[in-house]
Amino acid sequence: MYGQLLKDVILMANKYEQLADILREQIRLGTYQEGDAIPTEAALQEAFQFSRHTVRQAIAVLVNEGYLRKERGSGTYVSIPMTQNQSSRKTIGIIMTYLSDYIFPSIMRGVEQTLREQGYSLLLGSTNNDHAQERACLQQMIDQGVDGLIIEPTKSNQYNPNLAYYAALKEKGIPVVMINAYYEELDLPHICVNDTKSGFLAANHLLQGGHTRLMMVTKIDDLQGKYRLKGFVKALTNAKCSFSSEDVLTYTTETKEAVIKQAVDQLIHEENQITGIVCYNDEIAQQMIQALTAAGKSVPEDISIIGNDDSPLSTLAVPTITTLTHPKEAMGQLAAQWVITGKTAETDAFYFEPDLIVRDSAINHKGV
Repeated sequence: MYGQLLKDVILMANKYEQLADILREQIRLGTYQEGDAIPTEAALQEAFQFSRHTVRQAIAVLVNEGYLRKERGSGTYVSIPMTQNQSSRKTIGIIMTYLSDYIFPSIMRGVEQTLREQGYSLLLGSTNNDHAQERACLQQMIDQGVDGLIIEPTKSNQYNPNLAYYAALKEKGIPVVMINAYYEELDLPHICVNDTKSGFLAANHLLQGGHTRLMMVTKIDDLQGKYRLKGFVKALTNAKCSFSSEDVLTYTTETKEAVIKQAVDQLIHEENQITGIVCYNDEIAQQMIQALTAAGKSVPEDISIIGNDDSPLSTLAVPTITTLTHPKEAMGQLAAQWVITGKTAETDAFYFEPDLIVRDSAINHKGV
């Protein structure tokens, strides 16, 4: 029952804090429900090899926080902190990877408008695309007793160590709607853009413009990048256009800066034949334009570039960036509608279809 994983949850705290953290997490995850008796002090001593004094200190912490209550002659039982069972205010939590991201403000406009009309308040959290910070956000949302959650997954193309939290939310009947991506291990409703089509439209536009050798620079630790790459490959395959492994450059949250340098080094090489680039998003497209210009290349005359997400960056860049639509505000509105109506069927999914927005960063190759 008490596996090594639970014993290792907190490594740097005092022993009684370690035990308090473990028991608190089990209560949050629903291992122990309200009204359940926790193991006796003797059982906790044996399971964790702590002294009786340490066990009593840990229980005292949780009693003080409201997670436990002691009944003389009976035992210690799970309670719920005041913030969880006495708040009548309806609150929806929203957890995004980056609150400052250029997509976020538009999504939030859609969410806020819908929630305000329905009398809900909003609790924000940001993971910075980090699993540990996602866990902290989820703990906060559970402790605050939110009535629903809108979540942008963290590194959705990697294993997520926080899956147990999502299972606990589902068991508690708290509706969760995911946006932009989803966790493939979980059956949760999600609202996304058809990223495979986005990648296809971008590559196909360059191919139809006479570009025969393309590069893709894509993020690979989330599903958006995975599916945009799938569309890119599909367009090349349909056009019977070959490509090599060097034509696809991938990066993660931690390696974004390095991939720009890698791409530019390849593109300025005298043997380079690539004339068109599909970028994961407009931010990468803008950085590629700046780096190539600094290296003496001209966009779009030497190399055409297409971004994604139709962000403000796409119109502020010089040249303006050809990109794909991302209905950010509409996505926020739909996510808010789903979560307040408790739309939690496993098959609930909606995909917005992207459109290409042609601007100045991509032109036909050699007059084609």
